[in-house]
Amino acid sequence: MIDLTKKIPVKEQEPKLRALNFEEVCLGYTAEEAKLEATRCLDCKNPLCVKGCPVQINIPSFIKEIKNDNFLNAYEIIKRDSSLPAICGRVCPQETQCESKCVRGIKGEAINIGKLERFCADFALENSQKPQKQKTNGIKVAVVGSGPAGLACAGDLINLGYEVTVFEALHEFGGVLVYGIPEFRLPKQKIVKKEIENLRLKGVNFVKNVVVGKSVTIDELLSEEGFSAVFIGTGAGLPTFMNVKGEGLNGVFSANEYLTRSNLMGAFLKDSATPIKKSKKVVVVGGGNVAMDSARTAVRLGAEVHVVYRRGEEELPARREEIEHAKEEGVIFNLLNNPVEILGDENGNVCGVKVIKMKLGEPDQSGRRKPIELQGSEFVIDADTVIMAIGTCSNPLISNSTSGLQTNYKKCLLVDERLMTTKDGVFAGGDAVTGSATVILAMGAGKKATKSIDEYLKNKLNI
Repeated sequence: MIDLTKKIPVKEQEPKLRALNFEEVCLGYTAEEAKLEATRCLDCKNPLCVKGCPVQINIPSFIKEIKNDNFLNAYEIIKRDSSLPAICGRVCPQETQCESKCVRGIKGEAINIGKLERFCADFALENSQKPQKQKTNGIKVAVVGSGPAGLACAGDLINLGYEVTVFEALHEFGGVLVYGIPEFRLPKQKIVKKEIENLRLKGVNFVKNVVVGKSVTIDELLSEEGFSAVFIGTGAGLPTFMNVKGEGLNGVFSANEYLTRSNLMGAFLKDSATPIKKSKKVVVVGGGNVAMDSARTAVRLGAEVHVVYRRGEEELPARREEIEHAKEEGVIFNLLNNPVEILGDENGNVCGVKVIKMKLGEPDQSGRRKPIELQGSEFVIDADTVIMAIGTCSNPLISNSTSGLQTNYKKCLLVDERLMTTKDGVFAGGDAVTGSATVILAMGAGKKATKSIDEYLKNKLNI
């Protein structure tokens, strides 16, 4: 007899073992474990979990199908609203979205919705038939960027019969899913490439090594290349720095560069053409998921790792699961501390980080308590590498090269309620509009933009 108030545990690699490899940490549910977890669902008449999901997946329905051994049916229910369930089941913050609304969680632990979604998606990737090529209506739509927003938009557009071409600046497709999220959280060959291949089988045309704004402009796609509409889902890939003394020293990385070298370029491999510094002591500045990804990657590369964050543990913005995994793997957290200078040796290499202790004052504009420096409390953390993981913003390349495309002060694209930009026929969504956010929110924007593009083209072309 299971305890209905508690989640069925999910097997994971042992911390000491996984800290030495890049294999996936979470091993997922077996079929029997998934069915046991599904029996905990109350099948509420008013399912608040659905309201907590950014793409409104019919959660009780797919869980009921799991309980009844109908795993492929469960997957089809999820796919009605989520384009990338195997990915979302792994990286979405369900604990602050659908699971936070779960009624079972009032007197116990919420249903493990994310792990059930992952189980269904993994089962389908191994057992369902390959997608068939969709019939198209001959109307061409361009999608710029192959991250979660672009993939969601492309998948929905191809289902509606449009001819879809996805343009990617890098040499691999997947955007942040391949360059930003480490293998130990999201396997690239097993999951990401399979999801992209399924879209390709449906008829989506993928073109890599095309930097829109340089190789070709948005204006040219519309006026010369025959595209009737464009969706921009380029994310927020421009790193942010603190502008403290010493940021120009050798050994200072943005999290984007560090993770891209490791995740996309295989820099951790002995024969890598793009090696990464084999650090002994690393300081990661920041407290979000990207900071945790950077810290846990550095651990696997053999370093002692400190995470420096200016607020306390309760304010850490990273997922609780990622924080706990980082601690288990040996990451040291220096909370209520903030860097004031990066120290260098006579050769211009990082040799330490001077930090100052902080205390929390009254809430600031973000609603979080404002960190205040404690004068005279400075101390030095020894380090040969510093990774800045304090956020990103949208790259202005596309907006600077496109006529009539307006941005806000953060260089994010301005859009209306339809997600159309200030240029007719050009839509945008995800981090390029909101700034750095989550995979599922980017997917939701891609899906919303698809509906707007469809309505726009029907009105414009009388189809």
